[in-house]
Amino acid sequence: MEQYEALKALVTAGEPVTVWQKLYVYVYQAFIYKDRWKQYLNGVQTTLYVTAIALLIGVFLGLIVAIVRTAHDQQRKGHRNVLLGAINFVFNIYVTVIRGTPMMVQLMIMGFVIFASSKDFALVGALTLGINSGAYTSEIIRGGLMAVDVGQMEAGRSLGLGYTDTMRFVIVPQAVKAILPALGNEFIVLLKDTSLISVIGGKELIYAARGVVSRTYEAMFPFLGAALIYLVLVMAFTWLLSIFERRLRASDRR
Repeated sequence: MEQYEALKALVTAGEPVTVWQKLYVYVYQAFIYKDRWKQYLNGVQTTLYVTAIALLIGVFLGLIVAIVRTAHDQQRKGHRNVLLGAINFVFNIYVTVIRGTPMMVQLMIMGFVIFASSKDFALVGALTLGINSGAYTSEIIRGGLMAVDVGQMEAGRSLGLGYTDTMRFVIVPQAVKAILPALGNEFIVLLKDTSLISVIGGKELIYAARGVVSRTYEAMFPFLGAALIYLVLVMAFTWLLSIFERRLRASDRR
């Protein structure tokens, strides 16, 4: 601490110091001084919390929307279901609006208009990110479902399975293997997009870094540290995804 205070005084006064001494001051004040590393840790916890909730919401919404839109598209001519058509129309509007508007705007509408009275900014952010991710995930899943040969559905129905059971046990497992890389990419984007919830007051990683910047008046190392933490999180997520893909490939060979 004494060494830091002495070096900081020299740097502040503009006295000549070595590059390593200046680097020591910046790193110390960004991460170690007054246990500021705990702010980053709290930010990471919020980031993972928001990511997990948004991921669950996004997968659930995406799966529902994809199945409904696929069922609508695969109807035979002359056998159109009016209710299915109406739901498909609503889901089409949902996907179009979400994909056609910026994430930042969606967060502001949810945080400052719809849930203006809420103080749980992390949960509001997670809900918004989940709704946004659901639109993109639905298109990924729909593409995978449509890519499965139509004969698979006919084979399942011929064995006495209903539409739901055929989708659950025959179509979806095959589609998952095809769309897993694209889904993994969407989940990584979702993890990084959690940085946007700071605009509505979410206390995630970027919020923590900005808090340190406001105290040190030095932006490079707090934001660089946040970037490195995001990189580590993405690499860990990519590693887990690769393990899952290997297990799926191994199950195919059995």
